[in-house]
Amino acid sequence: MLTKQDCADGISLLDIGLMNGGPAGLIYGFIVVWIGSLAVFSSLSELVSMAPTAGGQYHWVSMLAPPSSQKFFSYITGWLTVCGWQGTLASAAFLSATLIQGLAVLNNIEYISQPYQATLLFWAVIMFAVFMNAIGGTLLPKFEGFILILHILGFSAILIPLIVLGDHQDPSKVFGRFLNSNWPTQGLSFMVGITGSLFVFVGADGAIHMSEEIQNAPIVVPWAIVFTYFFNGILGLGIMIATLFCISDLEAVLEPPSGFAFIEIFQQATYSTAGTTIMASIITIMQLAATVSILTAASRQLWSFARDRGVPGWRMLEKVDQRTTIPIWSVVATTTISCLLSLINLGSSTAFDDIISIAVAGLYSSYLVTLSLLLYRRCTGGIGLSSGAPGTLTNTAGAQLTWGPWRLPGLYGIIVNGFACAYLTTAFFFTFWPDTRAPSAKDMNYSSLMLGGTILLSVVYYLVRGRSDYSGPIVELTR
Repeated sequence: MLTKQDCADGISLLDIGLMNGGPAGLIYGFIVVWIGSLAVFSSLSELVSMAPTAGGQYHWVSMLAPPSSQKFFSYITGWLTVCGWQGTLASAAFLSATLIQGLAVLNNIEYISQPYQATLLFWAVIMFAVFMNAIGGTLLPKFEGFILILHILGFSAILIPLIVLGDHQDPSKVFGRFLNSNWPTQGLSFMVGITGSLFVFVGADGAIHMSEEIQNAPIVVPWAIVFTYFFNGILGLGIMIATLFCISDLEAVLEPPSGFAFIEIFQQATYSTAGTTIMASIITIMQLAATVSILTAASRQLWSFARDRGVPGWRMLEKVDQRTTIPIWSVVATTTISCLLSLINLGSSTAFDDIISIAVAGLYSSYLVTLSLLLYRRCTGGIGLSSGAPGTLTNTAGAQLTWGPWRLPGLYGIIVNGFACAYLTTAFFFTFWPDTRAPSAKDMNYSSLMLGGTILLSVVYYLVRGRSDYSGPIVELTR
């Protein structure tokens, strides 16, 4: 999933960073988030190597937290993860829908995009993702393989025209030009502008939530996550720099008719509507494919939490179709939630933009809780080496904690883990900031209210029903 999303989102979300940060802020912000995210997912990879489970964060919190708080912390973390993944799916589908509208504006300047059209396109994107997931047993792997090929070829198909055809500006205007909307300092504007990059790198734990369906997951999943993050970060940074070099009219880029800065930049570079359409279509297809993968991961995470009786309606949501082995009711529930969220766009597109912040805040908070407990355990010597004795129960609540085959050894692991926690704390704080210094009620970022409401709802449900139903992650033993 991250393979497709890094490059697609990296340039399709240029708008957020250009207004607060400018070209230089975009580049340096991307690098900061890339390094920070690499530290985060390197540490999470240690945990998936210890306990490869679809539950991910809430399972690990259960096994790492003190016995007195294992159940409650695990439960809250499960809800934060569910909230984050539902928001990520809605954000990805909305981005796909508005990219299609942007292509329509590019090819018909008289077309005026309407919110209801974006919502209908949103539903179409979601239905396509549902279709691909419903028949995933046979077609989804082939579809993923096709998109991987498109990702590799599409990278060249976009990069080469930008390098060959574009009028390149002076490097000082790319690496040294900062923009500030109206914040008191450039540094503060830079931090507000990194929200787009945060969304680009969020969601690599999608592979974690699929780990129960992957052979040799304790080794394969960690390497897949780290390898993907490292190399796609390089690709994403490269194509972002090439795109920013092709800006010839910054004012037009900041107010693009299509709603997307990168489409305007492609037009300025190629002087061709047809060429721009092809290049932007590649980005749109990759974003659409990422939506398919996000639905897969989001539904698996919801299914896992339902299997452990953490959400209302868990009896239905935990069911798996015997023929396809797909948790079809979790797919249906995830789809329904996203379609309902899309109705927000009919009232305010700005309010729907807050879904991006809630996606980042929900997942980042679940990462932060998990990695803080991991740092505590590794600093206090709470995790040992595996004895290899058969039949020994490890890495679950109340059991012995042992490292998996993939880990960051010694002091190096502590440094990476600690840096990841510091990065997550800072990033989490700035996800709640609005784009401008004095926003109106319409332009305010309400993601803090949304996240707080979700936590409040989860606590109420826990007190009313959850504490009797939820006992922590269920461990299945086989003889």
